Amino acid sequence: LKGERSWPLLSAVRLTCSSTGRWECEQHACLIENDMIQAINSGNYGWRAGNYSQFWGMTLDEGLRYRLGTQRPSRTIMSMNEIQMNVNGMDGIPHYFNASQKWPGMIHEPLDQGNCNASWAFSTAAVASDRISIQSMGHMTPQLSPQNLISCDTRNQGGCSGGRIDGAWWYLRRRGVVTEECYPFSPPQQTPAETVRCMMQSRSVGRGKRQATRHCPNPYSYHNDIYQSTPPYRLSSSEKEIMREIMDNGPVQAILEVHEDFFIYKSGIYRHTNVNFHKQPHFRKHGTHSVRITGWGEDRDYNGHMRKYWIAANSWGKNWGEDGFFRIARGENECQIEAFVIGVWGRVTMEDMHSNHHHHRRRRQHHQRQ
Repeated sequence: LKGERSWPLLSAVRLTCSSTGRWECEQHACLIENDMIQAINSGNYGWRAGNYSQFWGMTLDEGLRYRLGTQRPSRTIMSMNEIQMNVNGMDGIPHYFNASQKWPGMIHEPLDQGNCNASWAFSTAAVASDRISIQSMGHMTPQLSPQNLISCDTRNQGGCSGGRIDGAWWYLRRRGVVTEECYPFSPPQQTPAETVRCMMQSRSVGRGKRQATRHCPNPYSYHNDIYQSTPPYRLSSSEKEIMREIMDNGPVQAILEVHEDFFIYKSGIYRHTNVNFHKQPHFRKHGTHSVRITGWGEDRDYNGHMRKYWIAANSWGKNWGEDGFFRIARGENECQIEAFVIGVWGRVTMEDMHSNHHHHRRRRQHHQRQ
């Protein structure tokens, strides 16, 4: 078939989904189904669908197995106490807010998890990166390493085969991680389940702080500072409280149920559609993912109705969605996005900010001399 391409992670001896979304034998649903793209783009769903070449050759089952990777929180975690806030109506809450405009240079770009089923590590590292940057007033702007979590946070975690966000936050608090520059992401070569040896160790230096005892597993970086967080806290499912938290303290982490049509989202305000309702059940599946909410807004649809939305960062690279971000309906728990929302503080002291500031100044002077 024209444009057909096999996928390195998948078994070689079998038919693959083509770029047109047709599966040669009908027992599998493809991740890219052309009729689904056309149905969405010809309907009034409020968002547009696109054909992504990185998903060619993948079935829907493989998309759910390799591109998400957050386990649903256990009942115990789901019953975690919510922080109670006193938010009087919408006082002082604007109609539009984007964290990257309030904190320029402190909100990190979306990364790409590739075929590593570890959104549990990507969303945790992204929220912690933003929060530490905001809390340190831009003195520290680390892009924290998802690979450090994937390879080293192995207690009841599955690396690139999925994991728990509560386990990720435990690791960030008790052990800490280095930056992406120090410990870069290496997508799995053969199977997503392959375990990559942990290449970073740290030791306690008192008062809960940790220090790296190994060099960066990357010859281009020597900056192996360990970054830690405090225990995470759960927000209520009230959109006003989530908005207030983002506006005051920065992006938050949210669980998201990903349905078959989310993979082909290109732009607009996403709502799960029923375009596949007439198809067999294996065309209509979903799995659990986690993402970072960075803001909100509202828009009028073609009928003049106001539609409220969240702005969120995914971890499927910048050529997916709206430069790696997506907008999704707000205030109606669309795809469970308001059901379990987490905030966190970084462990940032004046001493950290001071030493970091001097370190970066020395580094700048060193580069200028070269």
